[in-house]
Amino acid sequence: MIRYVVTRLWQAALTLVLASIVVFFGVRQLPGDPALALAGEEASPERLAAVRADLGLDDSLLVQYWRFVANALQGDFGQSTRTGTPVTELLGSTLPVTLWLALYAIVVAVVVGVALGTLAERYRGHWPEWMANAAALVGLSVPNFWLGILAIVWLAAGLGWFPASGYVPMTRDPLSALHHLTLPALILGTSLAAVIMRQTRASMIETMKTDFVRTARAKGLSRPRVLFRYGLRNSMIVVVTIVGLQLGGLISGAVVTERIFALPGFGKLTLDAVFTRDYPVIQAVVLVITLGYVLINFAVDVLYSVINPKIRVGGTA
Repeated sequence: MIRYVVTRLWQAALTLVLASIVVFFGVRQLPGDPALALAGEEASPERLAAVRADLGLDDSLLVQYWRFVANALQGDFGQSTRTGTPVTELLGSTLPVTLWLALYAIVVAVVVGVALGTLAERYRGHWPEWMANAAALVGLSVPNFWLGILAIVWLAAGLGWFPASGYVPMTRDPLSALHHLTLPALILGTSLAAVIMRQTRASMIETMKTDFVRTARAKGLSRPRVLFRYGLRNSMIVVVTIVGLQLGGLISGAVVTERIFALPGFGKLTLDAVFTRDYPVIQAVVLVITLGYVLINFAVDVLYSVINPKIRVGGTA
C-alpha cells in the first residue's frame, strides 16, 4: 500500500512538471503580445518596453519558467496582465462556481444513468429498454450547446421553471443557488448520463450471466433482488471509473455551458484569458485542472477496493 502511494505520488509530480512545461512554453506560442494588449495599440516603444520589464517578459524563457515554478510552489501565480488582480483571487472567485456545477452535473448523471441502465437490463426486449436506449442516443448525439439553447427557450423563458442565467453563491442562499444551477447541470450532465446508462446496462448484462448469479437464483433469490444486490453493485465499478475520468473533464469542459448560462466560472475566466493573452491566468488554470485530474484518478483507484474487496489497491487480486 505504501509503495503504491509513493509510486502514484511520483507519477503525479512528474505529470504536474510536464504539464507546467507544456503550458508555459505552449502559451507563449499564441499569436499576439500581452504587453501590447495591456499597454494599448497606440503605445510607444518606450511604454511597451516598460510594460514588458514590469511583467518580466524581457527575461529569457528559462528564467521566466523558473520564476513561475518557484512562485507556484508557494501558491503565488502572479497577477493578471489584463486586470492586475492576483490570479489566486480570480481562481478563488471562479473555481467554486465550476466545481458546484460539475458536482451537481455528476449527481444528475449518475442518478439518471444508473436508473436508466438498471431499467434497461430489467426489461430487456421491452419498451422500457427501447426508451432508455433512445434517451441515451439523444444524450450522446445532440450537442450540449443546442440543448442549452432549447432549455433556455422552453424551460426558462417559456415555462419560467428555471432562471435563464445568473449565479447565486452557495454560501449565501443554497436553495436559490441550486435553483440557478439545476438547468446548467442537467445540460452538462446529459452526455455523461448517456454514457453511464450504456455502460451500466452492459455491465449488468454480463454480471447476470455469471456463475455466482446463477447460484443465487438457484437458492431461491428473486431476479429483482439479485439484480440490485449483485448486478448493480458490480456495475458500480464501471460507474466509478467513468465518473472519475469525467469529473475533471466536466470541470475543464464546462466552458460552453457556463457561456450559455452566463455563469461566472472557470470557463469564462479561461476564455477571457486566452483572448487577451493573459499568461499567468492561463498557466494557473491549466495547472489547477491537471492537479484535479491527478487527485481524482488517485481517489478512483482507492474507491475500487471499497466497492469490491477483491480488488486490492496494490494491484493484486
